Amino acid sequence: MGVLALAPAHADKVRDLVQVAGVRSNQLIGYGLVVGLDGSGDQTTQAPFTTQSLENMLQQFGITVPASARPQLKNAAAVMVTADLPPFAKPGQTIDVTVASIGNAKSIRGGQLLMAPLRGADGNVYAVAQGSVVVGGISAQGKSGSSVQVNISASGRIPNGASVERTVASSFSGGGDLMLNLNTADFTTATRIATAINRAYGAGTAQPLDGGSISVRGPQDPAQKVAWLGAIQNLDVQPGDAPARIVVNSRTGTVVIGSDVRVSAAAVAHGAIQVTISEQAQVSQPAPFSRGGQTAIVPSSSVQVSEEGAHMFKFGPGVSLDTIVRAVNQVGATPSDLISILQALKQAGALHADLVVI
Repeated sequence: MGVLALAPAHADKVRDLVQVAGVRSNQLIGYGLVVGLDGSGDQTTQAPFTTQSLENMLQQFGITVPASARPQLKNAAAVMVTADLPPFAKPGQTIDVTVASIGNAKSIRGGQLLMAPLRGADGNVYAVAQGSVVVGGISAQGKSGSSVQVNISASGRIPNGASVERTVASSFSGGGDLMLNLNTADFTTATRIATAINRAYGAGTAQPLDGGSISVRGPQDPAQKVAWLGAIQNLDVQPGDAPARIVVNSRTGTVVIGSDVRVSAAAVAHGAIQVTISEQAQVSQPAPFSRGGQTAIVPSSSVQVSEEGAHMFKFGPGVSLDTIVRAVNQVGATPSDLISILQALKQAGALHADLVVI
């Protein structure tokens, strides 16, 4: 009973809270050609680099295209190929790649990516991509110009489409201390992680440097480094409380309110003014047997201004998230209204939380 009482109410694994410095993925990029399209490739008159790329490729196979020839290709498309090289990837392993058209190809569905080298930021080739492109979107167009499109058909993926050719050097295999970087910087969490490591491996093993980094002393035998770090990642740590924060997306009307948000005593009245303008054309006919009279169209405008009843509700000191949501729902406020109310409360100093607008 005593042991259960001392157990943390909410504990996370260290591996879910930190990342090991130097153990990271690397972005790769390359240029290639997708062939075998059913007439949905680049229009070479507007994308001449597609023809130039194909001619350069044919020259490597001993085929010379006459300078006067202007091939009108419809089954090829120039694409950019991107991939993420995971840490500790070894030559011979495969990774997924993303293929995206850079020309005016309508679709690359059913295409075949020709061999494309993928380079890193240093210019070296780390992988080679090739394979059939899988496209999740579809598009169709009729002769009259009507078209329909579902998702995007000018980009796709090749599962296991690239073979790793070079290993990226990592500082993990070397000696010395390791650095654990927190996914979310927090002084309390950094202190608790260092305390948990020192409790398991002795005082002085871990030292928090700041709110986002922890220096950990490695074992003397490098062969024990993997097992030692794996044991540290499995330690249970109760992270610090998340900061009181409200995230607002003004474009979509999405509002996310943290559980620790508090509001001081405040009264809120929110109403909306609506202006409605309607136009209706009327026909004016001349009198019977009149001379020089002409039928004319006379515009008729109707302008109405209405103000919805402003509902007022009061927040007591230190109310919680449940009270805020309940009060806003009772007056039937829309997400746009809620955003305006939260911004007004922040300006009034009654909202004790960070208001982040994205």
